[in-house]
Amino acid sequence: MAKIKTAFFCQNCGTQFAKWQGQCTACKEWNTITEELIEKPEKVSWKPSQTKSNRLTKPLRINEIDTTAEARLDTQNTEFNRVLGGGIVPGSLILLGGEPGIGKSTLLLQIALQMPYKLLYVSGEESQKQIKMRAERIPSKVENCFILTETKTQNIFKQIEELQPEIVVIDSIQTLHSDYIESSAGSISQIKECTTELIKYAKETATPVLLIGHITKDGTIAGPKILEHMVDTVLQFEGDRNHVYRILRSHKNRFGSTHEIGIYEMRADGLREVPNPSEILISKNEEDLSGNAIAATLEGIRPLLIEIQALVSTAVYGTPQRTTTGYNAKRLNMILAILEKRAGFRLGAKDVFLNITGGISVDDPAIDLAVVAAILSSNEDISLPKDICFAAEVGLAGEIRPVARIEQRILEAEKLGFNTIMVSKYCKIPKLNSGISVQKVSKIEEVVSYLFG
Repeated sequence: MAKIKTAFFCQNCGTQFAKWQGQCTACKEWNTITEELIEKPEKVSWKPSQTKSNRLTKPLRINEIDTTAEARLDTQNTEFNRVLGGGIVPGSLILLGGEPGIGKSTLLLQIALQMPYKLLYVSGEESQKQIKMRAERIPSKVENCFILTETKTQNIFKQIEELQPEIVVIDSIQTLHSDYIESSAGSISQIKECTTELIKYAKETATPVLLIGHITKDGTIAGPKILEHMVDTVLQFEGDRNHVYRILRSHKNRFGSTHEIGIYEMRADGLREVPNPSEILISKNEEDLSGNAIAATLEGIRPLLIEIQALVSTAVYGTPQRTTTGYNAKRLNMILAILEKRAGFRLGAKDVFLNITGGISVDDPAIDLAVVAAILSSNEDISLPKDICFAAEVGLAGEIRPVARIEQRILEAEKLGFNTIMVSKYCKIPKLNSGISVQKVSKIEEVVSYLFG
């Protein structure tokens, strides 16, 4: 009988230790180190003889390597394809994380029911009847999706060997366990071992594997950080369960850009793709309301127009409140200081509330000018024209600074029917055959004079 070997792992960051200690020296967390069995027999779950792809067995000169693009698998989902960079690469491992109940399983099940490939959906969290009930609400185009409820990797690979699927979906990686590791499912050792077995299978058979991963209370993928390094693509499904819109972001992608996003709307019949998110992020109010401004921003390389709402009121309590939703609170304080110092507006004794509609968060500095316009509009109680939008950064000296890819923002604003866009005077704008008026400003004083003069 083999000697049992154990090691100590931090359940927060996955660092391995030779003995127990109270604090993890890597992540500085207390009482997160537990003992796990790591003895593993020599037997492996997936046999190399089952490979379908021809692998390179000798080194090649760099100029001899074939650089032709490998054919990708079309998911029949435009937003998912965009985030992945054009589709699923054969043999890749894709990890999808997100809050509980945000729609991770719904998204992958919906894609599984639309793809024209033989697909095996392995669930360790739901029964086959539960998945069938959820699938009945989703429009299905194909019937080549097989459902398996299993958590032991050895049994999963037996079914894979019989079925020979073209794509495998695992829901979720934290529920799997291998007999070759004597620890509970979801532990550091089990997650690393199960992921290693799936990587070996995916690379040797050129079969893509999609994993669903849980997240911690901090919003990071649960398990060791090495899990994100092992896979090829890490996707994050974001959103508020109180809102109907979800955003799919790419945090890591070995086969494409990490600057793309996909936007979905959660409905009773599944997730609907949103091809033009600007229309849903801008309200259709008929009345003229003060404190509303439209900003032209970019999510990755995708231009969006978002609505920014501001409310400025007299502070009832001693300390003025500064509350933001979807915007950096420190940047709001900086903008208020600029308005106080450079433009002469006395906002130090007033409450300021800022909200970006649609439940999304934006870090693009190009929305600074729209934030300024919304705050001044609410402070003066004068509504802004509905046909104007903003795209510029505000500097500490009160200057209006240029932003990147301004031509894309201008064309998106024109497409949505805006007549004027306010940008920095220092923007290098190419000649565009557009009917929108470009108003160039260099200081906050010019903005105030144009809007309220």
